[in-house]
Order: sequence, then C-alpha cells, then structure tokens
Amino acid sequence: MSVVMTSRIEKTEDICGGDARIANTRIPVWLLVGYRLDGVTDERLLDFYPTLTLGDLSAAWWYYAQNGPEIDATLQTQEAA
Repeated sequence: MSVVMTSRIEKTEDICGGDARIANTRIPVWLLVGYRLDGVTDERLLDFYPTLTLGDLSAAWWYYAQNGPEIDATLQTQEAA
C-alpha cells in the first residue's frame, strides 16, 4: 500500500458519513469516481474542485482500484436516493 496515496485518503466516522474522502476535505471518493464514470475529465474535475490536485485525483483512482466494491455500493446507494 502506498503511503503517499493512503495519506491523501481519509475515513472518519463523523465526516461524510465515514466514506473515504480526499484528506482534509469533505469531497468523497465515490463522488469523484461517479463523475469519472460519467466521462468527466480530470481537468474538468479540477475546475469543479479547485482545491484538489492531480495527486488527490490519482489517490482517488488508486483507492477505487483497491476498493471498487465499497465505492460501487456507495454509488448505487447515492443514485437510489
């Protein structure tokens, strides 16, 4: 497991419902993955979220590659809401 990648992703029970998020933000990984699956480019995501970096996005994509079922389940839950 990459320390750099994992240090960019946090899970805190009382923030974002405990979902994985970009460290020191309230931007959940599932939200970024959902945009990406809808065809939004990294450049556009950085326009949407100017406080994020390419490193943050890389960490989100890495987290999704390692924890796909967790993120996919959250995406399904969010789509149903």
